Amino acid sequence: MIEFFSALARWLQLTANLVLFGSCVFLTLIWFGKKLPQLGWVRKLEQSFPWLVGIVLLGLIGILASTAGQATGDAINTWDLNAWWEILLRTRVGHLWVARFGLALLLLFIVLHLKRMHRVRWHYGVLAVTAALPLTVGSLVSHAGAEEISFASVTPYTLHILLAGVWFGALPAIIYIIRDALNNSQAGTLLLHADFLKQFSALALPVMILLFLTGWMAADRMIGDYYHTLVSSRYGWLLNLKLLILGIILWIAYRIRSVWLPLFIQENVRAGVAIGQLRKWVGIEFLLALILVLVATLLANTLPGKHAIIDHWPYPFRLSIDATWDESGVQNFFWAGTLLFILAIGIAAMGTLNRWNQSKRVILPVIMGLVSLGIALPPLIIEAYPETYQKTPIPFDAISISKGATLFAEHCVSCHGPQGKGTGTAPELFVADPETGEFPPDPTDLLTKTHTARHTVGNFYHWLSYGVEGTSMPGFSAVLTDENRWDVVNYLHALSRGYMGRLLGSLVTPNQPFLAPPVFSYFAHDGSGGSLKDFREKSNVLLVLFSWPQSQQRLFQLSDIYEMLKNDFHTEILLIPNRALTEEEMAAVTRIVPFPVITEGWSEIRDSYLLFRRTMAVPDLLRKGMTPEHIEYMIDRFGYLRARWVSQFDGFGWLITGVLTKQLTILNQEEKIKPPPDDHVH
Repeated sequence: MIEFFSALARWLQLTANLVLFGSCVFLTLIWFGKKLPQLGWVRKLEQSFPWLVGIVLLGLIGILASTAGQATGDAINTWDLNAWWEILLRTRVGHLWVARFGLALLLLFIVLHLKRMHRVRWHYGVLAVTAALPLTVGSLVSHAGAEEISFASVTPYTLHILLAGVWFGALPAIIYIIRDALNNSQAGTLLLHADFLKQFSALALPVMILLFLTGWMAADRMIGDYYHTLVSSRYGWLLNLKLLILGIILWIAYRIRSVWLPLFIQENVRAGVAIGQLRKWVGIEFLLALILVLVATLLANTLPGKHAIIDHWPYPFRLSIDATWDESGVQNFFWAGTLLFILAIGIAAMGTLNRWNQSKRVILPVIMGLVSLGIALPPLIIEAYPETYQKTPIPFDAISISKGATLFAEHCVSCHGPQGKGTGTAPELFVADPETGEFPPDPTDLLTKTHTARHTVGNFYHWLSYGVEGTSMPGFSAVLTDENRWDVVNYLHALSRGYMGRLLGSLVTPNQPFLAPPVFSYFAHDGSGGSLKDFREKSNVLLVLFSWPQSQQRLFQLSDIYEMLKNDFHTEILLIPNRALTEEEMAAVTRIVPFPVITEGWSEIRDSYLLFRRTMAVPDLLRKGMTPEHIEYMIDRFGYLRARWVSQFDGFGWLITGVLTKQLTILNQEEKIKPPPDDHVH
């Protein structure tokens, strides 16, 4: 019940505000002199302004009441003034509500004040600007504003709302104009009314184009790369419904602009028919617009697609460019279908401009469009499973990766090989099928091939659980727990990312963060502790995997420059031993270094970061792989792995202090390029 009340309050408030804003913009644009306020339809429109502001104020009160009930989880608090007060004082939503309500009161004052004045054009402009302010502040309470308050995030949504108001808010004025035309069919009056409608029609096309573009930008931010949620989440279905209604509205607008509006100024008989049709179709357009605003209101208060949890994918297939693009013929079919689709759009546009008959203008492009989809999409289709779009509940951290490595060694190495390259020696790989005489397919190369990038974590979870049909890959649902299988998935992604890490070197590539390292928690010898994420937005991290006593001279050097690195270059150093140290060895290390030596969690961190040991010169693909004596990883303050120095392979490198500090200078000069890495793989 409270959800219904909340949706109703938001819809009424938004609808009234949009109508008031759009009506004032329309009156400002069509102003032609002192006669405008004297027209009957203008007076009727102006009489609705105080009522519209009243609806805005009542809607805002309803929003505050429903917010109090929803935030506390108790419907009784919906009408509890103390709960309202807590929301207003202690929450960002409450502070923004106060601003919106204050602006709505200002709007009411201006409406009542201007009602007593002799109106001129700029009065309507002031009223339009004032009506836009509650809408603008309201965008800060939207999904776009909820994630981060920035110009880039909020502007598309704000523009989308205001453009919607310019179009939707003008429709009541159009309805009043048409009613006036029905009551007064004098030629001069009809020409004046027709001029109003033509001005709106000329404005509506660019507004609709910009409305679509800003809507696309806002929706893309809410969906991200999770396009599957368009057909599997409430947000996606509401967005599809919104687009469907918008498509019908655009068709109606096209019919009005191309058919009925040109007849409006014809002789009386045809003008009368045109006015009747205009009244009918503009009324339908306004009704659909009301429904569209309701859907948009529901959409703005629905969990965005990129955050939706899809526990069960309902289709046996999915579209994936990543998994199919490099297969034979896929690109040819895709581009052929795309070209045919563009041709269909071109024919439809030419037919509309040249007024071809319906079979050429509509039926032919539709058939061509369907054929183009039949050519372009099937090559991109791959098999999907109920778990395909599940999100891993286990963070991509050192503990999970280390567990996954142990489980992989126990259950998977015999087929996939010690480094996951598909070089296992399990007997079943060399036994031919007695019926067909064929050997099983070679195990998948999980290391050097982009297998994890092409398939979802849900796919890997399914294969680990139930096996892969047509191969010797068994299912492990009876052997490994649910959490164990997700640990293996995390390990496979770390394996793949580690191989990508060979692209790193001892020199930072400016402005190109691409590799997210595993996060971890730790405790150190000096009693300090925390998480790798604690350093985000604060300092870089130099993560040092060292051997004792081989790394002794390097530790002396790092100790000498530690204060400089920490104070001048905003860099913290964390030491991770390559093996367990005795008490005497730990004492010897801690006498040298002034920075933390990790004593709890070190083995998991070492296991996960050793996966990032490879270089272009030393790919290290054979047997079990090596463990270099000394590796240092440079992680920027936004959480990305940006450079790596392997003492055995990269020469002097960071032994030259100037080289090390130069790389840190580059990182410190960079602004945030992309959001911090996600804690989970996808």
